[in-house]
Amino acid sequence: MQPTRTHDDLRVVALEVADDFGELPAVRAWAHRVLRDLPEHQRLDVVLVLDELTSNALRHGEPPRQVRLLRKRGWICLEVDDACLDPACRRTPSDSGGHGLEVVDAITVSWGQRQRSTGKTVWAEIDLTRPAKDDD
Repeated sequence: MQPTRTHDDLRVVALEVADDFGELPAVRAWAHRVLRDLPEHQRLDVVLVLDELTSNALRHGEPPRQVRLLRKRGWICLEVDDACLDPACRRTPSDSGGHGLEVVDAITVSWGQRQRSTGKTVWAEIDLTRPAKDDD
């Protein structure tokens, strides 16, 4: 884990991710530790989105990969870098997959990607000020 950087009230923490799906439990555990102060429902939403973005980077991207959590009061942005130059794209959901970005879209207020000369960054923003949805 890279050290926390702080700019104004923005906190940034980063984690390098090896080229192995076995990294996903470690990424989830890292996020749970970093976000331990959040209510459980918010922490679970953030971890779910991070898991989807990271698994997509492992499945469709190329190493090196890094995940970052950017946080301000009431807001979190997740960023996942990989070295693949191909843009991330939605697939039609089917039995073989394609549901991940649908989940990301449902939980986040916005998401997208930035192309870099060395790959791409897929990002997702979560508004922590929204009230929890009722299960009724």
